[in-house]
Amino acid sequence: MESKVEQAVALHDKGYNCAQAIVCTYAQDFGIDIETAYKLSEGFGFGMGTMSVCGALSGGLMVAGLKNSAGVQSPGATKGATYKINRAITQAFEQATGALLCAELKGRDTGKPICSCEECIRCGARIVEEHLLSDK
Repeated sequence: MESKVEQAVALHDKGYNCAQAIVCTYAQDFGIDIETAYKLSEGFGFGMGTMSVCGALSGGLMVAGLKNSAGVQSPGATKGATYKINRAITQAFEQATGALLCAELKGRDTGKPICSCEECIRCGARIVEEHLLSDK
């Protein structure tokens, strides 16, 4: 599969938030339409709208659910496995960017940003591809 990292950045450049850029880029790979993905992930940009967990990371975690969940036919059956994937994604993101929280990444309290939104999106997209698409 060809990398879609720059496609995610291009969506952000069009006005999609960080979470939407990730979720919409990979939505169709996991059976969800882009319109639904866009609406579902809207509240997760700007660190869930409050500068908490980075939207690019949140988007990646949503994509993990799309890939791994057994759905409503088997409630709870895949939660543990999905949480394990999420831990790996979260660790990889923090290692690559230096933080998990939007406020820290943007340097809200220090005045010194450590990772731009564009770079967080690139990192999030690479992690999605490494952890969720490598076996496709």
